[in-house]
Amino acid sequence: MSLHLLDDLRERPVRFIVGMMSGTSCDGVDAALVRLKRNGSKTRVKLIAFKTLPYSAPLKARLLTDKKDAKEVCSLSFELGQIFAQAAESMQEEAKQHECSVDLIASHGHTIAHCPPRKDQTGCGTLQIAEPAIIADRTGVPVISDFRVRDMAAGGQGAPLVPYADWVLFRQRDETVGCLNIGGIANITVVTPKLRDVFAFDTGPGNMPIDGAMRLLTRGQQHLDWDGASAAKGKVLDGLLERLLDHDYFDKLPPKSTGREEFGEGVYLPQEILSRAQYAPEDVMATVTFAVARSIALAHQRFIAPLHTLTQIIVSGGGARNRVLMKCLRQEFAPIEVRTSDKMGLPGDAREAIAFAILGNESLCLSPSNVPGATGALHPAILGKVTF
Repeated sequence: MSLHLLDDLRERPVRFIVGMMSGTSCDGVDAALVRLKRNGSKTRVKLIAFKTLPYSAPLKARLLTDKKDAKEVCSLSFELGQIFAQAAESMQEEAKQHECSVDLIASHGHTIAHCPPRKDQTGCGTLQIAEPAIIADRTGVPVISDFRVRDMAAGGQGAPLVPYADWVLFRQRDETVGCLNIGGIANITVVTPKLRDVFAFDTGPGNMPIDGAMRLLTRGQQHLDWDGASAAKGKVLDGLLERLLDHDYFDKLPPKSTGREEFGEGVYLPQEILSRAQYAPEDVMATVTFAVARSIALAHQRFIAPLHTLTQIIVSGGGARNRVLMKCLRQEFAPIEVRTSDKMGLPGDAREAIAFAILGNESLCLSPSNVPGATGALHPAILGKVTF
């Protein structure tokens, strides 16, 4: 009966899919109700509704804690499952207001650990939590989840997975554009006219060290530098900038991916920042913010510019709301135009949730949606697992 349901959904000319995502910044669950027609290069996408269900401060603190035992991970997975289900139910209410119903839910979950294969390491793996059985039970809708493991099983990094959706949403007939998402980690997709030429990688830190520095400098009173207000008052410290850019990850060749394991505040930020000594807070924020922009620009210079000429860079994610970071990016990338996805009619905060709705649609249609040029996988793969 369940498999027949998927067959029925696959045959529908229009599908309404909820995409859900929780990023490394641990702000909350992003949920997007998306109308999709067809799949592959013929996919047509329309955002119907989007909202973020924020995490409570205690839950955010638990998610940000580096060390979690098995019992805590189990507990968090079920707790997040309830929150994701609540977000999905809110999209079901939105669907009713638009006189439609949710056909499928595509849930990325929340990444607890991501350890991609490395030449100098023997073990690898990835773990996303937010129990899909709870989401399916509360909504009565089939759920596709756990997207990353299939790519890793095919020899890939398991990330980034958004490139396929970037190609669906932003490809141009005769131009190559860059889609830059600045969440906790920054990643860029080189969107070429043909899918086979698309590649992508994590450039390195995004909001993660900016938010982390703000938490440390304010002793937990502020969790982000809203609109770059603190950074705008400071000056870039050359010595500190040099240390922030002296990281092995920046020299690694794509495909590559990273996470809190390498760029969490307790790992990446120098001891002087951790001890809140020596530097003025505004100067620290200005320097960390500029370091993020410079690391992205260096990634373009080293790994993209020798192969492709980008006509524009489309920025989404929380970093697009940081006025100082955007100013730094425009300076670093000039004369290439840097614009936000909002200017193109796609809310930047919704991009990843929309992306997983697109990936869910491809999996429903039994179509691969990893991009080997982005993840390093040995072959294309159909992503995700289905829960009824």
